[in-house]
Amino acid sequence: MSNLEVRPAEAPCRSSDPAGPESTLLEARDVPLGGVRAMHVSRTLPQREIPTVGAWCFLDQFGPEHTDMQVLPHPHSGLQTVTWPIRGEIRHRDSLGSDVVLRPGQLNLMTSGPGIAHSEFSLGEAPLIEGLQLWVALPDGGNGITPSFEQHVKLPEFAIEGAQGIVALGELAGAASPATVFTPIVGAQITIAPGASPVLPLRPDFEHAVLVLAGALRVDGTPHERGPLLYLGTGRDELPLASEEGATVFLLGGEPFAEELVMWWNFVGRSHEDIVAARDAWEAPDQTRFGHVEGHDGRRIPAPPLPGGRLRPRGRRPIALSDGRTPLAVLAAARTARGVRCGSRPQWSG
Repeated sequence: MSNLEVRPAEAPCRSSDPAGPESTLLEARDVPLGGVRAMHVSRTLPQREIPTVGAWCFLDQFGPEHTDMQVLPHPHSGLQTVTWPIRGEIRHRDSLGSDVVLRPGQLNLMTSGPGIAHSEFSLGEAPLIEGLQLWVALPDGGNGITPSFEQHVKLPEFAIEGAQGIVALGELAGAASPATVFTPIVGAQITIAPGASPVLPLRPDFEHAVLVLAGALRVDGTPHERGPLLYLGTGRDELPLASEEGATVFLLGGEPFAEELVMWWNFVGRSHEDIVAARDAWEAPDQTRFGHVEGHDGRRIPAPPLPGGRLRPRGRRPIALSDGRTPLAVLAAARTARGVRCGSRPQWSG
């Protein structure tokens, strides 16, 4: 699953500027993706006021529904795609020559760098499919990052009292994923037993959010069920969870992302010009930037027309600390003290 909207709106995102713990429900948008079966997804990122959670910049929840998912070759730039199936099987093919089948509990991670193309097809006739499609923004728009693809069929698990988890990206509760990331980040699926009240350890320098996949629960006292994304802000070193009947959630987190983003269709850039250049490259008759996906007889998804006017980043709600500094300024100072310059591009693994 990717962004298949036929008239995608600009998603202008200024860098995240969180200031401490909060509990804010971000309502989902129902997005029709078009096509013969008119598949719909529930989209909770980006949001106008909270466009990113760490480097997580896009989140679609799809299914459960019986449908034929047939996503022809299409491009990506400036991001990593994270495909997380809950039910059903998906065949992934890309312009690097990858051809794999993805199953629940496994992770497909595709790093676009400046450009890559892929296709995704469900297996079987109108199978029951359900899952998440997420994007992670690459620092500096992916300049200098080589396109790559990883599939992880066995991911690390953890157990705390009353809960079990699978770590897809980053590290949580002592379990570290082997998946390659380029900013400090975490993504994990957590199942809470009926009647349990586990306490999840968190990094206080991360901002976090929780999406319900099944059931209902209380997150630090806030009722939460399937639909909206619960944004938790920064400054938490633990997260109390409780569910009477049991629940499964997906946790997102990461260091607040300090770069401004402009998102449109399947591209993440830093400016209007970045997006235009990516679209023009995909539409060029002899395009080479994104490569070619074998097995589709030349069929592919054309880029939609750009909206009128310039694409530009816009600010999220203004936040300042008591001393007048922004949280991002504090973050930059902390990263500099650790020897990590904001805007640098370290590769983080686990």
